[in-house]
Amino acid sequence: MDRRDVVIIGGGAGGLVVASIASQLGLATTLVEAEPQLGGDCLHYGCVPSKALIQAARMAAQVREAGRFGLDAHLGPVQLDAVMNHVAGVIAELQQHDDPERFRAYGCEVLNGRARFTGPDQIRVGERTLSARRFVLATGSSAFVPPIPGLADAGFLTNREIFSLRRLPARLAVLGGGPIGVELAQAFARLGSRVTVIQRGPRILPREDEDLVLALQQVMQDDGVEFCFNAEVEQVSRQDGARLLHCRSGDAMQQIAADEILVAVGRTPNVQDLGLEEAGVAFDRRGVTVDRHLRSSNRRIYACGDVCGPYQFTHMAEYQAGVVIANALFRLPQKVDYGVVPWVTYSDPELARVGLSEAEAREQGVAVDVLRFDFAANDRAVIERAPQGCVKLLVRRGSRWRGGGRIVGAAILGSHGGELLHEIALAMRSGARIGSVAATIHAYPTRAQILRRAANRRYAGTLFSPLSRMLAGLINRTY
Repeated sequence: MDRRDVVIIGGGAGGLVVASIASQLGLATTLVEAEPQLGGDCLHYGCVPSKALIQAARMAAQVREAGRFGLDAHLGPVQLDAVMNHVAGVIAELQQHDDPERFRAYGCEVLNGRARFTGPDQIRVGERTLSARRFVLATGSSAFVPPIPGLADAGFLTNREIFSLRRLPARLAVLGGGPIGVELAQAFARLGSRVTVIQRGPRILPREDEDLVLALQQVMQDDGVEFCFNAEVEQVSRQDGARLLHCRSGDAMQQIAADEILVAVGRTPNVQDLGLEEAGVAFDRRGVTVDRHLRSSNRRIYACGDVCGPYQFTHMAEYQAGVVIANALFRLPQKVDYGVVPWVTYSDPELARVGLSEAEAREQGVAVDVLRFDFAANDRAVIERAPQGCVKLLVRRGSRWRGGGRIVGAAILGSHGGELLHEIALAMRSGARIGSVAATIHAYPTRAQILRRAANRRYAGTLFSPLSRMLAGLINRTY
């Protein structure tokens, strides 16, 4: 049996961070990855390919809209094969950062195969058995496939298969109106597919502010996306080469024909076939159960990323990996802090969010002022003909000593909204008040000015109040 200091199971974002640091610290480190290549779902089937596809679709939309800039341009029929070659090229370029030889050069042993615990302190990979002082579970998550009768027989795609398409589907049905469904629905519509999003609820992106979501839905409808809300797919069948989705909405039934079906109704943590029971690791449908130090019920075993949640973001996996390193490798008692977690839906315009939403603030009884400013009033957005959307900043009411003026949440629907969000995330993390944003000089003309203009809304009522007008008049008459 081989004895190691650290064994990491899963070569995605979180696992790679732990493996890189542990091996460069000189610890006997083994990284086990079930797939042929490192990088995880994000690199091969998630964040990277989807954003590459979204950018290609955005370029197609811009060519179609070139007339708005006084240009004469024409976009011929989209060749999905060429677009997917572009996507594959991006993956290959970024794959270099996750080359196993890079990690081996750090002193990390990299094994390809499926790991399974055979006891509380050992695993088996192929013919090898390894024990370790510490283990890190970073196995990620997979697309959840609902048990819809006929779906498997009819055939469907998830995020793992859709980037292997080589012919553009004339009709694409998307099950689910979450971030993945929204992003890919808009992208394929812009590339030329007729897209229908089937959503169980009354709108897409149910965690986000309703007013911003409704604005985004309108943009997507302008792109050609059709929506079927409050609908449940009860059965899928095939007829004349097409897939028929039998949907119920209340008492009404309708059939939606599609050439391909994308299932994007959520993710499920990869906890199966790991031998977690033998290792004494507690888990449920939400993933591995961990404490605030990211330690499982087995004190030797830690977890990070989608396999333990609560947020299924690549940047969260990287953050959690840092907490695992502090606790597992250095024995520093660091706890996770989910107080300021940004996330972005990479639609066009982007929908970015950090902290409380307006609805959550109401539900939690947090008294806030909602400061809004529209992109249509931002000069850079007008210059670039991207006026859709707005900024919403939620600022706590009350006196300064009671926390008044602190930003408790923000939502941005707009071009490059994900980039703009981080100024607010930093302000929230550092405890800066809204006055700091208002007092910061922002270069002109930039989209970032919209944040300062929104912040200034907090002081407009005071600045132009009757008392201020009276004082201004008195001072100017006196001097």
